[in-house]
Amino acid sequence: MGTAVQAIPPEGRHRRQEKVGIVTSTKMQKTVVVTVTRQTTHRLYKRVVRRSKNFMAHDEKGDCRPGDTVRIEETRPLSRRKRWRVVEVVSRAAQVARVQEGAA
Repeated sequence: MGTAVQAIPPEGRHRRQEKVGIVTSTKMQKTVVVTVTRQTTHRLYKRVVRRSKNFMAHDEKGDCRPGDTVRIEETRPLSRRKRWRVVEVVSRAAQVARVQEGAA
């Protein structure tokens, strides 16, 4: 008799979650704080409510800046609170030119 071989999906055993959020802090080395906002319906009042949650994400290159929109992906535990990593920067934050007050 032949043995049955289970086919494993090409992306692995489990499809990793992905979320899109805004970088709110880059004050740590190789770590960014990403705020992910979602909209849900309130169970009692049936109104749309905005919920947000912060995720610590690993940023190996360190190219994220506050205000950037990034896509993060679930990964193995990298530290006590860090279980996500930055996959790509979807859009950059708008750069505001600094005006020097002395040069008039």
